[in-house]
Parts: sequence; structure tokens; C-alpha cells
Amino acid sequence: MTGQFITIEGVEGAGKSTQVAFIKQRLEEQGKQVVMTREPGGTDISEQIRSLLLTPMANPMAIDTELLLMFAGRAEHVEKVIRPALERGDWVICDRFTDASFAYQGGGRGVSRERIKALADWTLKGLKPDLTFLFDLSVELGLKRVIARKNGVDRFEQEKVDFFERIRQSYLESAELEPNRIKVIDSSQSIEHTQQQLTMHLKTLF
Repeated sequence: MTGQFITIEGVEGAGKSTQVAFIKQRLEEQGKQVVMTREPGGTDISEQIRSLLLTPMANPMAIDTELLLMFAGRAEHVEKVIRPALERGDWVICDRFTDASFAYQGGGRGVSRERIKALADWTLKGLKPDLTFLFDLSVELGLKRVIARKNGVDRFEQEKVDFFERIRQSYLESAELEPNRIKVIDSSQSIEHTQQQLTMHLKTLF
């Protein structure tokens, strides 16, 4: 028996981190063994790559370097954490996965979907989420939330508004392409309203 793979996506400030624990709780109430993880990150090596990717730098990182680092961390993560957990029958919740690369490096940086897909096919060997929650809200509101909750911003969060607008549009385009997998969650309102939407979609898994 294999477990289910759930990923969480969204623009900055969409409230993903707040809701991951809620999703975990709902799954555990159904008797599921749950593994929570994140990208970039998830293993010792992938967390070191995360630090490289998120730490602000005086000189911009090359776009290809950013993309390849993302998938290097992802390959390690899948090999060491995600695939073994699913093969045990555990359910995996991952904060960001390949959809984020299509949004950030694709929509945000302008890398073609074909190039990203080629890397995904090579590194993931067919692995794909069973269900993805896309937390959506306006870029303006999301960035306000980021500024309110943090003393500083990471390398991505310091980008300009149009960068995040392209990311949001790319995410929504992905949701249109795969509506059965990617469920758009309106996260512009209260936490309770967001959790009601999540509960409705989680019920379909049981």
C-alpha cells in the first residue's frame, strides 16, 4: 500500500504555514501516519541548498543556477524522504513542490515550462502529488502579511511586485490545466474560512 502525497502552494503571505498543521491534524484524525516536510529543504543537504537559495546576496544568482539548485534539493528530498514515506504507506504533506518551480522559476524568472518539465521528468521519475492546495490571494495583501510578520525578507521576498504577479498568474494557469489535482483555496479571508475550504476538499480523499 502506498500513501497519498499532498502539496501546499501559493504566493508569499498566503498563509500556507498556518494551515499545514491543520491539514496534518485532519489526516491524523482519520488514522493516517503523516510526514510533514518542505521545499526547498527536507534533508540535511537540501536544507543547506535552501540556505543558499533564500539568503540575500549582493550579486544576483544566475537563473539557471537557481533552477538547478531547486531540483538538486528536490532530487535529494524525493530520494531520502518523500518516496520512502509513501512506500511505507505514510501520507506526506509538503510545503511547496514542483508547481513552485513552474511558478517561481517559470512565471517569475521566465524559464520555459518545457525546460522545467524536462528537469522534473529526470529527477522525479514519475512522482506527482495526488492533491495540491493552491492558497490564493492578491499579491498586495500577501506582501503586506509578509512585512507584518517578519523583521526581514529572504532573497525571493525582496523581489518587486510584478515578479509576484507573474508567479500568481502562473500558479492559476497550472490550476486551470490540472483542476482535478490543484484545488484553489481563497486565503484572503479568515483562517476559519480557509479551513472550511480545506475540510471540504480533504473529505474527498476518504
